[in-house]
Amino acid sequence: MPMPAATSRRPRLAAELAAYGRRWREEAAATAAFIELAGDAADPFVRERLAGHFTASAWLVSADGRRTLLVHHRKLGRWLQPGGHADGDPDLAAVALREAQEETGVAGLRLEPGIFDLDRHRIPEHGGVPAHWHYDVRYVVRAGADERCAVSAESLALAWRGIDDLARDGDADPSLRRMARKWLARAPAA
Repeated sequence: MPMPAATSRRPRLAAELAAYGRRWREEAAATAAFIELAGDAADPFVRERLAGHFTASAWLVSADGRRTLLVHHRKLGRWLQPGGHADGDPDLAAVALREAQEETGVAGLRLEPGIFDLDRHRIPEHGGVPAHWHYDVRYVVRAGADERCAVSAESLALAWRGIDDLARDGDADPSLRRMARKWLARAPAA
């Protein structure tokens, strides 16, 4: 009997998370929580699991690597990276790419291999859905030469922001500033 996709991909996700943990040792405790969730018997890839579930998002950067595309999130009212629920799909890299395409309309996006960042954050109660935890796995997605974008129904606006500026912006979401600093630290290789 074949193994369901969600179960068969869990060891790969756990290995990717472990590799991330070796690269970012200061995030060991957070990484361990993600690895534990990946091994949970309850399906951690569905939003109905209110004890916490996986989401995926994209650190969407311009072709030259100097800017990132942010969405002004309609429900949360904040500027964030594009992303969303896995909705049963255990291939979180594919989820991040799909969400970036759907939320920005940018053509020709390319996914870079490997996990770029992890962020566990509490989502407040909204529309009858109780507050719950998102375990967001983030990937680098590159735009090509065509950076034209289109606002989706999930957003109020889109904006390209300089990554240097974002890293220093005290009003920006702390996880955006962290990703900007990570990006700038790797910039020579980017």
